[in-house]
Amino acid sequence: MKNVFLCLLFISISIQAQTVDLSYYLPKDVTYNKNIPTPKSVLGHEVGEWHITHDKLVTYMEALAQASDRITINQRGKTYEGRPLLLLTITASKNHTNLDEIKQNHIRLTDDGSFDVSNQPIVVYQGYSIHGNEASGSNASLVAAYYLAAAEGNKIEELLNNTIILFDPSLNPDGLQRFAYWANTNKANNINPDPNDREYHEVWPGGRTNHYWFDMNRDWLPVQLPESKVRIKTFHEWLPNVLTDHHEMGTNSTFFFQPGIPERTNPLTPELNQELTREIGTYHAKAFDKIGSLYYSEEDFDDFYYGKGSTFPDINGSIGILFEQGSSRGHAQESDNGVLTFPFTIRNQFTATLSTLEAAKSMRVKILKYQQGFYEEARNEKQNKAIVFGDEKDAGKVYHLAEVLKRHQINIYELKSDITSNGKKFKKGYSYVVPMNQKNKRLVEAMFDVRKTFKDSLFYDVSAWTFNHAFGVDFIKNQSLSLVGKKIKSLNKSTGSVEVKSNVGYLMPWNEYYAPKALHRILGKGVRAKVGMKKFSNDGELYDYGTIFIPVQNQKLNSNQLFDFLREVAKESNVKIKGVSTGLNNGADLGSRNFRTIKKPKVAMIVGNGITSYDAGEIWHLFDQRFNMKLTKLDTDYFERVDLSKYTTLILPNSYSLNGAIINKIKTWVRNGGVLIGYRNAVKLLANQKVIKVEFNKPKTSIVNNVSFENKRLQSGAQVIGGAIFEADIDNSHPINFGYKNEKIALFRNTKLFLKADEKSYNNPIQYTKNPLLSGYISKENLKELKSSVPFKVQSFGRGKVLVFTDNTNFRGFWYGTNKLLMNAVFFGKIM
Repeated sequence: MKNVFLCLLFISISIQAQTVDLSYYLPKDVTYNKNIPTPKSVLGHEVGEWHITHDKLVTYMEALAQASDRITINQRGKTYEGRPLLLLTITASKNHTNLDEIKQNHIRLTDDGSFDVSNQPIVVYQGYSIHGNEASGSNASLVAAYYLAAAEGNKIEELLNNTIILFDPSLNPDGLQRFAYWANTNKANNINPDPNDREYHEVWPGGRTNHYWFDMNRDWLPVQLPESKVRIKTFHEWLPNVLTDHHEMGTNSTFFFQPGIPERTNPLTPELNQELTREIGTYHAKAFDKIGSLYYSEEDFDDFYYGKGSTFPDINGSIGILFEQGSSRGHAQESDNGVLTFPFTIRNQFTATLSTLEAAKSMRVKILKYQQGFYEEARNEKQNKAIVFGDEKDAGKVYHLAEVLKRHQINIYELKSDITSNGKKFKKGYSYVVPMNQKNKRLVEAMFDVRKTFKDSLFYDVSAWTFNHAFGVDFIKNQSLSLVGKKIKSLNKSTGSVEVKSNVGYLMPWNEYYAPKALHRILGKGVRAKVGMKKFSNDGELYDYGTIFIPVQNQKLNSNQLFDFLREVAKESNVKIKGVSTGLNNGADLGSRNFRTIKKPKVAMIVGNGITSYDAGEIWHLFDQRFNMKLTKLDTDYFERVDLSKYTTLILPNSYSLNGAIINKIKTWVRNGGVLIGYRNAVKLLANQKVIKVEFNKPKTSIVNNVSFENKRLQSGAQVIGGAIFEADIDNSHPINFGYKNEKIALFRNTKLFLKADEKSYNNPIQYTKNPLLSGYISKENLKELKSSVPFKVQSFGRGKVLVFTDNTNFRGFWYGTNKLLMNAVFFGKIM
């Protein structure tokens, strides 16, 4: 009778809002403590009846922690929208009394290969719904937390006595809240599973992402977001043995658990990791067979990019496991497998939660010994060398790279003294040393990994993320440990200052990462500023292209007020500004026409349908969080009614379609003097609409014989550039490159847009080299077309300018090395 009920639940179309009680989810082989509150007793509805909102989720977790001596709850931080980031620690009550000792011993086993692990608890981190609209995970956390608090008997006692569960019920509170609102407000009393119903079609940008529209399941390695920062802190404090990451996939799918495609595992991941993952998979299979749910493994997904939740643990001696459940994306939706109900998806996620814990309990000693061996092997890999990174003119981006390393508990040190290597100067205070004879050396290797050959040519995500390229810093490896200076215990930003009060003017080099923040503040105050179009020296000090000059005379502020204001700006922006005693330079003098007046930009960005939310969110985050610059987001729904004349600059992120009225409005605005900045596929869109004249190189499709029908997708997939890093030459005198001291730049690319170079070299300020691949995968056909092509074009259109980038200069918030290209386009676009 039970099996009949389950079958009907999955395939039938409910007439009224479907409700199942807690017994539908829970195992029947244990009893439950009646003093522990059920979800319904606190929330007022059954699990799966409504999509849980984050505030209600928090309320229930707090109620459980209050009622159960198995649970403690900790608020580790807040999201951008102010929602709490919770962590529940769930274990036997006796373990709570000496939890610090358990943690210390657990970390000790990673430092001491002789430490006896046989009596040590295993540590499991269980995280749910990092993509907010993949909500079955967080809804399943309600059932899982209740079970772990209320279940009674020898089975649960044995589990909790031997396991520390770090329980993260919502990895993405803001996205979960956004999606729950959508699903609940569009729910009908008579559930309609028609996929065309509005319930299953979220409005842009959807609930997948966080507040700034970031995919947070790509941020485990870069650690740029507040949600990531707290969970990475927890990870390194505990070094869990197993970490699970609960997701959803297409509605017509069943359930996936790892391992993924074997050929696509990162070669830095030990083979034993995958063997243990495969063994854990047998527990999942057994649990799903018991309830009759279909599943699959070793297909579709991979373990290559270490920035995902299921892969990051693999380079840290842990085992990461991805779960993907076919999504109802609402309360019930028709699928190839019948009507897929929300409770059914929740039950599968709960089942995977318990099967993970069963595997951890049964394989406890084996998994603990694997972790112990991972770190012992790392210690035995003698590497008495160090890497050094820095930028003698930009302490800001160097600081932020060091900041990421510190978040991963990687030991970094000051550079003992200035050195020069391969023509690059590494300056003390602007450089750091990372010894390779430390505990997390394998993680360091993964972060700075360069890889150009691969077993497979398909990738679920990017194929390269080399951090020195991402941050645009100078980098050398295999250096002597004699370079190591003082250990960095507390990392501090460079102190901003104004040297000397002047009656002539002030110079601010444009090299520093936060110089745009300072310039925006200066212009916002109504203070006049100019940009130097040439190199020059003043009072024996050399200044690069793009140096900002703030004259003292004829300003709204008197000389004393200006000095005080600039000191405030320098301190806030961590930049150095120097007062000069003369306008006479070696080179263009300060009164020369080679210093161009800069107007305060007023920037808008097109968002909404037709725009890639990731790209738009990265730009919004850059303006709002890094540079404190206001950015007006103009939605395509009402764009036609907006008066664009109030904006100097308009950004068009990656876009595949805009209606004709929007395009015509943009054209008119640019003709009248606006500066348009387009990214990625917007280049093709603007070219098709004759807003910019460009030519594209088109790779020739190679004909490969003996490819079976089964493998045809692999052949086409091999032509995709999923994400790799390439080298380009830059013309430092061009305003788009102001602030860059080197003559080459590393660019991230995941498009197949190859722009032909102009015949006139000065129209190619950024051009890929003849051997551009720095790291990652690209097919031979695509590489041929990429060589010597250009990723940037600027052209006049009427009285305005059109600037286009084929590449994303703001990728995932951690590509600090190319952020300045966008800032240059914003501040200097009109003079290009």
